[in-house]
Amino acid sequence: MLNTLIYGFAVSLVIALALGPFVIRELKSFHARQSEREEGPASHKIKAGTPTMGGVLILTALVVSCLVFDPLDLRKGLALFLTLGHGAIGFLDDGIKSLKHRNLGLTAKQKLIGQFIMAAMFCGILKVYLDFPTTLWIPFTNWHIEIGIFYYLFVFVMIVGTSNAVNLTDGLDGLAAGSCAITSVAYVVIAVALGYINFAVFCAAMAGACLGFLFYNQHPAKMFMGDTGSLALGGALAAMAILTKTELLLIIAGGLYVIEALSVIIQVTSFKTRGVRVFKMSPIHHHFELSGWSEVKVVTVFWSFSAIMAIIAIIIVLSTTN
Repeated sequence: MLNTLIYGFAVSLVIALALGPFVIRELKSFHARQSEREEGPASHKIKAGTPTMGGVLILTALVVSCLVFDPLDLRKGLALFLTLGHGAIGFLDDGIKSLKHRNLGLTAKQKLIGQFIMAAMFCGILKVYLDFPTTLWIPFTNWHIEIGIFYYLFVFVMIVGTSNAVNLTDGLDGLAAGSCAITSVAYVVIAVALGYINFAVFCAAMAGACLGFLFYNQHPAKMFMGDTGSLALGGALAAMAILTKTELLLIIAGGLYVIEALSVIIQVTSFKTRGVRVFKMSPIHHHFELSGWSEVKVVTVFWSFSAIMAIIAIIIVLSTTN
């Protein structure tokens, strides 16, 4: 089984590395180029024109690897469904931006509707085809709490929240790709430890795809993943947590995305209620940029934090299962 995990990781990594130049060239010909927000950091203006929608590279590598290794696994198929569904929403958003040559693609409401539909379909499949347990495991314990029908509401909110949190994290070169690779590796270990051996291949393939993409996305980025990638990665991470029955553990393993999302919520709430900005800019990675940190330093520190949280999550699972 270890060989399958290594092969799944290696195949997606090699595909992403090999297809990178082709994807960059095609995105340029399609005029899929980044448009920086006027209210964004001034240092980011130089990034305007960089090819975006690079998430198609991640998804291609992921799908091929998953189809090569144990393509009939139901959990893996369901994870692919959620990942590709969110990728399609992001692809539509990025496509509109490219065709209209503007920073706005789908409206926030339109994106949410798409995310709601994907989450609802995922919950329906869980209930009808998997007869999925409606329990929540409490990290640090052996407790499994039965919450009945409310489980599906929890999963619904979790999917929408995670996809948006990863989308917010995708703001610096390599930040989302690197951190998602780290979290995916953590879920390889977690899936194996909990007995979801076949599903671990999906996690390994995602890690390889993210690392392959990172080769072209590290600073200075040759292409960005766009919403095609960030929404898809959020869907994938939510699927990893749900399908390994470690839903609450994602708060720890994906602690970086939680902090990024909370920084936006805190900033917006504070400004609307008190007229005061808590951070110089949100999400929080921009706050550190405007505080004088280089982009590379911010990304390196945030990767390190993500790695620490991933290790903590692994230790929690291993200590509970032994």
